[in-house]
Amino acid sequence: MSSAMEHAHQRATSGAAALAARYRPFSDTALRISVGVVFVWFGALKFIPGASPAEDIAARCMGVLSFGLVPAEVSLPLLAVMEVAIGLGLITGLLLRTTLAVFFVHMSGVFATLVIAPDAVWEHGTLLVPTLEGQYIIKNIVLVSACLAVAARLGPRAVASGGTPAPPLAVDPDHSVPAAGQEVRSVR
Repeated sequence: MSSAMEHAHQRATSGAAALAARYRPFSDTALRISVGVVFVWFGALKFIPGASPAEDIAARCMGVLSFGLVPAEVSLPLLAVMEVAIGLGLITGLLLRTTLAVFFVHMSGVFATLVIAPDAVWEHGTLLVPTLEGQYIIKNIVLVSACLAVAARLGPRAVASGGTPAPPLAVDPDHSVPAAGQEVRSVR
């Protein structure tokens, strides 16, 4: 590589590192809020008949998962409320552990659709070719990964003796996990 090319590469690399360093303190929050916006948006669509491309398959699977106890005309508003609540919890960060628990329960139902309604989610019965509805469901892998990252940043929720919550764990400013053998200190 020529000297000019090496210099340009070095400047680009250092510039990218500087941008990453500036973004890092906000990255967890940005991830959490962006997933929340998606949930509020898609949940709100379920309040409007015919607006959500997933409403037919969602109602069908909700009926199966509830053993027929929840009719379609009730299941869509329930899913809408659940998704909007998940979204608002992620956006605000309020009751985040509860929000994440509801999110993961919801996602288990969403992914159950791949088995419950194979005719609607797989082209010609083959697992390698999802329909548009199947693609709509499979893309949720990204949302699950994002919420796993958010949950991982919460850390363990220990209870100290006497029934009071333990203080949060100290972490490095760059949000890294302590190295093996490194002491973890509590913050007072």
